[in-house]
Amino acid sequence: MTDELTPQPSQPLLAPEIVEAIDRLMTDAGITTNRTLVARILSTGIQLGQEQTERLDLKITSAALAEMREAFRLFAPFHDVPKVTVFGSARTRTDDPLYLQARDVTQALASDGWMAVTGAGPGIMLAAAEGAGADMTLGVSIRLPFEEKAHGFFADGGQVVAMKYFFTRKLMLIKESRGFICLPGGFGTLDEMFELLTLQQTGKAEPTPIVLLDAAGGTFWHGLKRFVDEYLMPSGVISPGDFDRVLITDSVEEAAAAITGFWRNYDSLRWVGDQLVLRLRTAPTDAEIEQLNAEFGSLCATGGIMRSEPLGPERADRDALTLPRLVLTLAQRQVGSLYRLINAINALPSAQ
Repeated sequence: MTDELTPQPSQPLLAPEIVEAIDRLMTDAGITTNRTLVARILSTGIQLGQEQTERLDLKITSAALAEMREAFRLFAPFHDVPKVTVFGSARTRTDDPLYLQARDVTQALASDGWMAVTGAGPGIMLAAAEGAGADMTLGVSIRLPFEEKAHGFFADGGQVVAMKYFFTRKLMLIKESRGFICLPGGFGTLDEMFELLTLQQTGKAEPTPIVLLDAAGGTFWHGLKRFVDEYLMPSGVISPGDFDRVLITDSVEEAAAAITGFWRNYDSLRWVGDQLVLRLRTAPTDAEIEQLNAEFGSLCATGGIMRSEPLGPERADRDALTLPRLVLTLAQRQVGSLYRLINAINALPSAQ
């Protein structure tokens, strides 16, 4: 089992007797699956103690791990249910048109089987929860010095978990969702929105639809787009088209359609070495693949976009084996443009 606990190069190896003790401890605890990863967690905790890590750092580590465990337990029963996360201001009043937009869009998505994930607070968070309903809402609240509990909608035994740290909260607000809707808000909302864009641009998160929803006739997000077009793009700090991955709209119907439509034909992706596998619901025709190569061949480092059977690691994991596939070797710097290829796949005539 020593290989399973091999630390990073900068860390010392654990003594063999400690490795064996961890192995026995997992066996005694009845842990039979994912033992390598559990052993790595235990090993890291022991090394933190051996290195006499400062108490504050240990408290951060301990609290973060405990919070993630509670959040994973909350989300686990709903793993196969599609989720949309809604971001927006906690200060939005119940009579604000933005409140009604947030409520109506989650209500529309809930009718299609989508759960809403919110920050479990007032304002837009409450509106989204009301629209989806208690059974179709998951809340991830933050414990603040002036507000120790989740909002009343969640306070009476609702599906909610409380987090101490923003970074663990952000993880759970993003990790499980297949779509995101941002309504106008302050520093926190903009921080969450820009993190979404960063994760998409850098390829650290799989492509997902991002909608910037405003009230009817609202200009909040158009002001942001002007800033992007007039300052960020000309200065070269982002690439042309980076902001095209988001939809700016004041229509609830258009927002809901953008979330569900992204999954019209596209199902999932997986990296197998340097090959990117796109799993689809409907196989494209030869002519459509030729069309995709003509439009998106520049995304490939070598070769082109090709039809494929499940690759070896996919077969070993029995990973979505019944779905048709396209495979390509994506150029490293093109990962942020993958959403354009997915949108094109969804728009193919063969897509059901």
